[in-house]
Amino acid sequence: MKLLTKTNRVYLSFSTGIYLLTALAFYAIIKLVIYDEVESRLLVEKRDFEAYIQAHNSWQGGYFVENKIAVVPVKHALPTEDFKDTLILNRYDHELVPFRELTYYTRINGQAHRVSIRKSLIQSYRLIEVITVSMIAFLSLLFLCSFWFQSRLSGQLWQPFYNTLAKVRKFDLSSSTPLHLPAEEITEFNELNDVLQKMSEKIHQDYQSLKEFTENASHEIQTPLALINARVEQLIQSDTLTESQSYWLDEIYRASRRMSKLNQGLLLLAKIENRQFADVDLVDLYVLITEKLCDMDEVLQHKQLRVFTKGTATFPRMLPVVLAEVLLSNLVSNAIKHNVPGGLIRIESTTGQLCISNTGPAPTIPPDRLFERFKKGRDATPYVSPTPHDNEGMETIGEENAPKQYAPMNSVGLGLAIVKQIGDSYGLTITYTFADGEHRICLR
Repeated sequence: MKLLTKTNRVYLSFSTGIYLLTALAFYAIIKLVIYDEVESRLLVEKRDFEAYIQAHNSWQGGYFVENKIAVVPVKHALPTEDFKDTLILNRYDHELVPFRELTYYTRINGQAHRVSIRKSLIQSYRLIEVITVSMIAFLSLLFLCSFWFQSRLSGQLWQPFYNTLAKVRKFDLSSSTPLHLPAEEITEFNELNDVLQKMSEKIHQDYQSLKEFTENASHEIQTPLALINARVEQLIQSDTLTESQSYWLDEIYRASRRMSKLNQGLLLLAKIENRQFADVDLVDLYVLITEKLCDMDEVLQHKQLRVFTKGTATFPRMLPVVLAEVLLSNLVSNAIKHNVPGGLIRIESTTGQLCISNTGPAPTIPPDRLFERFKKGRDATPYVSPTPHDNEGMETIGEENAPKQYAPMNSVGLGLAIVKQIGDSYGLTITYTFADGEHRICLR
């Protein structure tokens, strides 16, 4: 909900309550004033009636034209005086007419009588109705005008904020155009613009520094690693190496390859997070994943894996082609790597969803942590590596530092993390479930 909408709703609720209370209070005051006037006239009629009784010591009726007076003899006169509303039937149109009645007791010619002086409230009620309708009309008009004015005023006052928000939303870190926010008349908006201006400049500087670092790291680190791998491969092919030397060269080669994969994976994650892949195209992920499986046909046959595809709909998505390749390659490699011999891989595509399932043992870590960096579904099985002591007569080097066990280094634990980062950056929800011996990863 927008701030202006929320403000208008609060103002509307508060104003409605205030206007209702004001209307009720105004109605009560008007009614009180009119009733006070009617009762004052009834008291005047009472004094006139008392003066008439003292002068004539009798009551013949019909003397007072404005009000109705009813005199009824009673046994005892009570020292009370009471005002109340009553209804009297009109003898002409046979309708009940509202009256205000004053009742008191007096003596006429020595006999106690109850005297009721009544005054019609028709004109008073009409006056109250006219005043009430006029009041409601004017208050409603005032309320609508105030609400309209407040909405227009708030809209104009908050317009600089929305302008700033629009410019910040369009600001692109990868662009060389800096964020420019003009000065405003309102002090608070000026302070906000200054803070955002300085923040954008700092973020842009940090982004450029990080971009330069990733580009430099990608080039400067990969070059010596490639050189190390090339030299080690040359040494491994030498015929003069002992078994111990071959072992240590193999360890160096594995560590170098792992470092290269780590470097590439971490740099790729940094580039994805920084949105350094600008070319976005419409890619059908279902077609692309089936092509990936066809490319790995030899690997699938070697592991005796069966592939089932079930596509009822295509799964197009806007994202860079290179990242689409990385995303699906990681998913396919993950399904093959963590499968069992003779297992199966299932691809399902429906409207708005693409799922890849594979058989395999249950994960040993919580499923919600599989997409974290350097987390693996199952711990690699350790085994004791051959040491130089196991080879009699062979030359040994570095015997005291030889590792007792190690895990295979064919996985660095970044595959699913890269998949998750690509999904988060380009509007894909990645979910994982394990049931009935099958791992299932879905893109939505």
